[in-house]
Amino acid sequence: MAELSGLQVFKYLPASKKAENSNCKKCGFPTCMSYALKLAKGQSDIELCPYAPEELKTLISHTLKKAQNEVQLGFERKTPVGGEEVLFRHDRTFLAPTALCVVIDTDSDYKDKLEKVLSFEISRINETFKIDVILLKGSKVNSELINSIENQGISVITEIPSNLKEIKEENFEKTVETLTLTRRTAIQTKDENFAAPVFVYFEHQKDLYDLCAKASFYLCKYANMLVFEDFCEEMFASLITLRQNIFTDPQKPLQIEPKVYAFNNPDENAIIFLTTNFALTYFAVANELEALNIGTYLIVTPSEGMSVLTAWSAEKFTAKIVAKAVQKSGLYDKVKTKKIYIPGLLAHMQQELQTEIHDFEICIGTTEAYLIKDFVKNLKTC
Repeated sequence: MAELSGLQVFKYLPASKKAENSNCKKCGFPTCMSYALKLAKGQSDIELCPYAPEELKTLISHTLKKAQNEVQLGFERKTPVGGEEVLFRHDRTFLAPTALCVVIDTDSDYKDKLEKVLSFEISRINETFKIDVILLKGSKVNSELINSIENQGISVITEIPSNLKEIKEENFEKTVETLTLTRRTAIQTKDENFAAPVFVYFEHQKDLYDLCAKASFYLCKYANMLVFEDFCEEMFASLITLRQNIFTDPQKPLQIEPKVYAFNNPDENAIIFLTTNFALTYFAVANELEALNIGTYLIVTPSEGMSVLTAWSAEKFTAKIVAKAVQKSGLYDKVKTKKIYIPGLLAHMQQELQTEIHDFEICIGTTEAYLIKDFVKNLKTC
């Protein structure tokens, strides 16, 4: 069922029918409409209105009911699983990234595998990721081992909780169909029989490419946790990268830390570029700068994760903001060129920026990142 709107709630209240007790204020709000808007968002209590019909109470109760339960995995360190509220990310956002779990059997020669899992780490777009959960099995499991793992930032379970539901990994098409049906039913009907978070358990497989492909699809459609007997750094790096792309909040731009980034061991002859802290812009530029055979600096301004033109139009890329970033960069004493190349899309800001920035010459760069290589080759004058 879709979320209720304020108008849908309002039609059940006295003021919509101009009935007795309209806008009585007994709910604590000045009008029935203002109360209805808060009810629709789950920010008020239906019991505050003494005239609310039972039909509305039932409707509100069902609408505010959680579609999927949330389960916390781990002993002292907790990893949330489930609790999703939408079928598609653009409806609002996904909440708990699909947990990646590795099985460690202590009755086998497990120490090398455990060490690889514990040391695995990947950094991407200002976030650092490790394996989320380790499922410990065998006779050597004890509190000391559990504590030592959790102290390194990974949750530990010794069995998969009964309030998680396993979707059998037997037939790819059937598994995808079951995962999708389970999530769709949970979100659309809020049927308690489908409210448990779901997981897929992968037994040991020889073909890790096939395993990664299947796990990627299940991550998208809609496994809350994936459990692996195999561990492969490349596979988990791929899954984490995919997961980060899916579980970003569409209402919050991806952004990186605003600071100075160095490429190819820059010296006093380094070229200085400048852009915003929108992650996609940064990585597009950074990839080109890394591919050059010369040292460069990239000044990234604090632009709330907005792209170049968006930041300019929203006044998040102004001459004063850029001047402050340049001043904080500390590059004046590091380079001889004393030139900063701004994005070509903001060529109209050149004079404005030059007025605020006295120590560097403001020059026009490229309009697209892929043009940087040829731009640098032909770079002779500003």
